[in-house]
Amino acid sequence: MYKVPVGVLGASGYAGRELCGLIARHPTLELAFASANEQRGHRARIGTTEVTYVATEDAPLKRAEIVFTALPHGASALWVGNARASGARVVDLSSDFRPGGGEGEAPYGLTELMRAKIPGADIVANPGCYPTAILLALAPLLKAGWVVPGATINVSAASGVTGAGYTARPDLLFAEVAEDFRAYAVGNEHRHLAEMQAVAKELGGKDNDILFTPHLLPVARGILATITVPVNEYVDDPSALWRDSYRGEPFIEIVDQPPALRDVVRRNVVRLSVTKAANVRQPTLIIISAIDNLMKGASGQALQNANLLLGLNEQAGLPV
Repeated sequence: MYKVPVGVLGASGYAGRELCGLIARHPTLELAFASANEQRGHRARIGTTEVTYVATEDAPLKRAEIVFTALPHGASALWVGNARASGARVVDLSSDFRPGGGEGEAPYGLTELMRAKIPGADIVANPGCYPTAILLALAPLLKAGWVVPGATINVSAASGVTGAGYTARPDLLFAEVAEDFRAYAVGNEHRHLAEMQAVAKELGGKDNDILFTPHLLPVARGILATITVPVNEYVDDPSALWRDSYRGEPFIEIVDQPPALRDVVRRNVVRLSVTKAANVRQPTLIIISAIDNLMKGASGQALQNANLLLGLNEQAGLPV
C-alpha cells in the first residue's frame, strides 16, 4: 500500500516528537525525514519507531509531499519557503504565519472553524495551544452576537510545562515547578494575545478586549482555561448554542460538568462546559475549556490539517 511521505523539521522538541509518533501510527503516512540540528546524527525511539535526526539544512525536502515545520518562532518562515520551493505543502506550527503579526499570510488551521479554507492551501498556519482552547470556546458566542459590545472577555488559563518548549531553563526544573502554581506574562502581553484578538474579531467580536492571564501548572501536558464572558441576556440552556454549533464534530465535546485535564490528555479533543454565573448583576457565562497542549493544541491539530490537505479522512491517525 502506497504511503504518503512527510517530513518534520524541528523533530526533537515536544511537538515535533509528538508529530513523529502520530505519523508512525498513521495508516497512510510515512516519515521521510526528521530534522534536529543539535541532535543531528542521534537516534531516538518514538513509540515503536526508531528515528535518526538529520540537520535541517540536510533534510531531503523533495522527498516529502507534506512538511511539518515545528521550528522556533521566527526561524520557521525561511524553511517554509524552502519546503514550498521543493514542491511540498506545509503545515507550520510556529507563529510566523498566524494572524495578528505573522511574517506571511496563510489559512489559519483552526480546523473546525476554518475547514473550507484548508484543502487547497499551500501553507497552513497551525494555531497556538492557548488560542485553540480559547477560540473554540468563544467562537459560537462571537458568531451569534451574544457578547456585550465593548465588554472585556476575561481568560485565566493554565498550561503544563511542555507548553514552554524543550529548551532547558532553570525556572522549569522539577524542583522549581513541583508543588507550585504561578502566573506568568502578567500584564496582558502574552505572545498569543494578538493571534486571539485578530481571530476573535474575524469571528464577529464587537470591539471586545481579551484580558489573558496564563499560569504554569506542575504537570507535563494539558491546558485548562476559565473564560468569563459578559452576554446580553441569559437563555435557559446556554450550552445548546455550542451543541448546535459543533454538532457532528468528532474532536469537540460539550459536557455538563466542568472538564478536567484527565479527560483530554493524549487525545485530540477540546472539551467544553458552559455555566451561567450566579450572584452578578451583568449576565455572564463561564466557559471551561480543556485540551492537551501537545495534541489538539499542536501536533494533533497539525495532523488533522494535513489529513485535509491530502484529502484523507480527517480523523485518520488521531486519538479521540
